[in-house]
Formats: sequence, structure tokens, C-alpha cells
Amino acid sequence: MPQITVEYSAELTDAFDRRGFALALHAPAAGLLEGPLDDFKTRFYAIGESVIGEDSGSNAMIHVELAILSGRAPETKQELGRIALETASRYLAPVPGLTVQVTVEVRDLDRVNYHKRVMV
Repeated sequence: MPQITVEYSAELTDAFDRRGFALALHAPAAGLLEGPLDDFKTRFYAIGESVIGEDSGSNAMIHVELAILSGRAPETKQELGRIALETASRYLAPVPGLTVQVTVEVRDLDRVNYHKRVMV
């Protein structure tokens, strides 16, 4: 916990510092959620094709999904979303000719049957 999934338009591959984003997000999120830093995992998926609005070709996106164990106050989820949005925006360089939409979704993980094993 948490499971962080980031989808981003392939056009942003060189402009989005994914590793920097993850490392900058994990520590403040761990503090806010009062969880061990080693439990934070972030996966990235480049989207080869997407349609945004009227598909003018000048739009791109980053969508961050944070799946956390339930029981957190709505204010905590709001703050986590704000931190993720600010961090993603900070690690995205401008791309001439592209308008980028950055979105964040915070959801409860307990809606699925979650299991974990750490092997050393």
C-alpha cells in the first residue's frame, strides 16, 4: 500500500521525469498516510493512443491513480491528491504545441481482495 499507477501520453516520454516524480511523491505521501516508505510502489504506462476532446492532436495527458487502504479521512485523500497533482506538474517540462491535462484519482484499495508478501 499504496499502489500508484501513472498513465501518460507517449508524447510526454522525454518531458515527464517519471522517476523524479515517484521519488518526490513517496516521502510526503508516506508522511501523510503514516505508512512505511518501502510500501510505496509506482508503475508507469505510456499510452500510445488516446483521444482528448475533439482530438486536435495538440493534447496530451497524465493520470495518476493512488489506491490506498480505506479508512482515511476525506481531508487526507484531498491532501494526497493535491500533493500528487503538484508533484506531477513539477516534474513535467513544457512541450511546445501540446496542452497537457494532469489528473489525479485517489481511491480505496479495500474494494478488491488485496494480498501482499515481501520476499528477501
